[in-house]
Amino acid sequence: MRLFAAAIAGLLAASAVGAAPVPGTVDQLWRLDCGTVHVNQLNAFSDTQSYTGQTRDLASSCYLIRDGKAYMLWDTGLPATAKDQPNDPAKPMSPTLRKTIVEQLAQLGVKPEQIGLIGISHHHFDHIGQAADFPKAKLVIGAGDLAIIRKNEAAAKALAPWMGEGAKVEAVEGDKDLFGDGSVTMISLPGHTPGHHGLLVRLPKTGAVLLSGDVAHFHENLDSGGVPPFNSDRADSLAAMDRFRKLAGSLKAVAIIQHDPRDVALLPAFPQGAE
Repeated sequence: MRLFAAAIAGLLAASAVGAAPVPGTVDQLWRLDCGTVHVNQLNAFSDTQSYTGQTRDLASSCYLIRDGKAYMLWDTGLPATAKDQPNDPAKPMSPTLRKTIVEQLAQLGVKPEQIGLIGISHHHFDHIGQAADFPKAKLVIGAGDLAIIRKNEAAAKALAPWMGEGAKVEAVEGDKDLFGDGSVTMISLPGHTPGHHGLLVRLPKTGAVLLSGDVAHFHENLDSGGVPPFNSDRADSLAAMDRFRKLAGSLKAVAIIQHDPRDVALLPAFPQGAE
């Protein structure tokens, strides 16, 4: 009887500090608001001129992942210089930012130095803008994109902490299991840029979550195979969209187009996180 009582007490104590980790999953995933891009000429995202006269607001989203006491960021959004910028209708695309990543992390009680890993889907300015606020983290990015960054002054400046000799940066070729247990995997989806990646995150309750990077910028483009004229390779772009759709279906994943505001509702509203 005493052994039974001790076992019950142990179970109650375990439940008080949270359930035991589920192998092959991470604990939580938060969607962060990393800005908005007012697209005043939507044909900027169609090399077949499919959206003449249309405008659209695109979300710039980033993601915080917690695995025990370890934290990872996926993409780092618009630069802080875009904060409170008004829409300029004369520009094809006009970015603005409401809150920085650091400000949002503070709401969760997470300090910048706790971020140990930053994964970047690709080198465009709206995905690397606030990375330098986390200089102690290791950076992982597609090899093709890292090669471009090293030759691009603006991108290299945004990622300055990882450009020096001996910096903590890894150039990723193909898919990459980041934690070694299948819980977080960079998915190779080249075409938007040469080293473009999405991210597959496995959670104990939500299951698989598939983050798009910029494999497509909104659902209509993904559904129709729409390719922006600034993509690096059209054929690779179409193949990446096909892989993204099929992978999401096979895994029954929550598939999130990172720039589509309609997908915000697929995850809990910040400051809540998906589990």
